[in-house]
Amino acid sequence: MDPVPDSTYASPRPDPRGQRSETYLSIRGATRALAAPLSVEDCAIQSMPDASPVKWHLAHTTWFFETFVLVPHQPGYRAFAPEYRVLFNSYYNSVGDRYPRPERGLLSRPGLEEVFAYRRHVDEALLGLLAADRFPAEAGALIELGLHHEQQHQELILTDAKHLLSRNPLKPAYQKQWPLTEIRAREPRWIAFEKGLREVGHSGQEFCFDNETPRHRVWLDAFRIASHPVTHGDFIDFIEDGGYRRPELWLSAGWDAVRAGGWEAPLYWERREDGWQVFTLHGEVPVDRNTPVCHVSFFEAEAFARWASARLPTEAEWEVAARDASRAGNFLESGALHPLALRGAPAEGRLAQAFGDVWEWTRSDYGPYPGYRPAAGAVGEYNGKFMCGQYVLRGGSCVTPAAHVRATYRNFFPPHARWQFSGLRLAREA
Repeated sequence: MDPVPDSTYASPRPDPRGQRSETYLSIRGATRALAAPLSVEDCAIQSMPDASPVKWHLAHTTWFFETFVLVPHQPGYRAFAPEYRVLFNSYYNSVGDRYPRPERGLLSRPGLEEVFAYRRHVDEALLGLLAADRFPAEAGALIELGLHHEQQHQELILTDAKHLLSRNPLKPAYQKQWPLTEIRAREPRWIAFEKGLREVGHSGQEFCFDNETPRHRVWLDAFRIASHPVTHGDFIDFIEDGGYRRPELWLSAGWDAVRAGGWEAPLYWERREDGWQVFTLHGEVPVDRNTPVCHVSFFEAEAFARWASARLPTEAEWEVAARDASRAGNFLESGALHPLALRGAPAEGRLAQAFGDVWEWTRSDYGPYPGYRPAAGAVGEYNGKFMCGQYVLRGGSCVTPAAHVRATYRNFFPPHARWQFSGLRLAREA
């Protein structure tokens, strides 16, 4: 594929807050680098209403810094293009009008070069703000939020690009294909947790999103949770046992989704004479039975759990069980961009692959914690307004930046969503 046009950042001014500037440039540069394997045309297309063009992600993350940091906190700041305030507003009604999400792929203008120019313009202004003698504390908090927001969009760039490339009959690879070294799956064990009163939610001074707070107490009955996530091989067994043809395994809305979508397997799978193939960011490859299954909806995860005589864990159970799990895992920085089988055995009584590889569906509705209050102002629309009709996922995936996850992180999607790198881990009563 032809590479996207390159761009360079302006040299930063002398900055007493050099570490903050370095972090800012590192994360912004990582976003731009994700577009490098794509053509200009790839960056402009929208493959479905739930996805966005890569060009839009590049512009929207820039819009965030311009709208919430520079306009209110940088005296004399000149907006790059006033019309961008509408074009690249995602869902902030308090900011003003928004361009319709399902039509983002129709935005042939501005072109990709102009979007890169927009990023340079905003970066230069923001680095100047960071270097100012009088730096407002509120701006610092918003910049930190904006960087975590950008990391969310790094993940979305890859999930959306994967869906886009999968719709092309040529099945082009985003990244050069790498050999999938088969590793024998380790047999999962059941790890037991006693009943008791536990605390969940974020505490401390490190960054978190507002929906991770406040920390609060929950009562948990005794439960068991699987040491390993469900694998592709496990899901093949489910399929071969008629899993997608047995309505008794499915929630009513899930069975409707199966019938309406013609689901016969997880997203990106295709049955061939020699077995199942799956589309990855490295092109089409055989399904490896030993790797964590991904691209399943909540409905599929819940049906599989019922078939396995188990259930999905609640998010509180997952968080308590994952606290002592290793944070090392297969994240975006590994370059695999696909779930991998575990190479080493986890410590006794610890979850394996709790972080990285696949987001894990829980049985918990995405709702507010007791005492939750959204942030004041427009950024208060960031999380709280979506607390309806969605389910919580935990742990991060193979396209999540490693520094972006923690045990308290609450991702959320509607139950029919499949294009995210989502999988599952089973739980049972003790």
